[in-house]
Amino acid sequence: MTNNDFIGLAISYIYATSLLVIGEGLRRLFGVKPDLTRKVIHIGAGMWVFAILRLFNNWQIGIIPFSTFIGLNYLLYRYRIIGAMDTQDSSPGTVYFAISVTLLFGLLWRPDGPIDNVAIAVAGIMAMTWGDALAALIGRRFGQHKYQVGNSVRSWEGSVAMFVATTVVIFLVLLLLPGSSLSPLAKPLSLGSALLTAVVTATFATLAEAVSPHGTDNLSVPLVAAGVVWIVMQAF
Repeated sequence: MTNNDFIGLAISYIYATSLLVIGEGLRRLFGVKPDLTRKVIHIGAGMWVFAILRLFNNWQIGIIPFSTFIGLNYLLYRYRIIGAMDTQDSSPGTVYFAISVTLLFGLLWRPDGPIDNVAIAVAGIMAMTWGDALAALIGRRFGQHKYQVGNSVRSWEGSVAMFVATTVVIFLVLLLLPGSSLSPLAKPLSLGSALLTAVVTATFATLAEAVSPHGTDNLSVPLVAAGVVWIVMQAF
């Protein structure tokens, strides 16, 4: 490990701690409900993957922050230490979140070549970060038309938000990340290819979110989304 690696790890843990402090501060000082503070932490954690790409040149080191939070998030969930993130009726979704990021980055991120597929990983993570988060927020606030698949109850409003948000974020990731300074070894996509891949992937990600039992969408959505992106991109 280099000095830059140690600095990157330190910055990552400081950022993660700051997210928890901010979320808990919003809950205690301003009375923000845990449903919202949890999503603030959720989105903030997901967006950190771009900083990981900037801070680290070695994928084995770069996945350490998220991998260590698999265990840490379990302890936080098990003992309900952070009220802004885990309430009595919450699921171990934060644990699944860390597992998904670690797994996708471990499998697909290769900054030292020969081919870097991290854009696929990031696309899956963004589907979870923004699509899943907005589906929950919009669904709770505006979800008047409910439907049920197995034990999962969702709203059409939330599912539409999931599809739209996921399409937008995956399109932006696939259009802008490959070939950029964050992923110079990845093959860039044309605008049409990126849009088609985003729409197809968002469709499957929305279906995965709809049928996933409580909390498991943090596992199913990113893995399904990344898998679909991978498959569709093979046609280009």
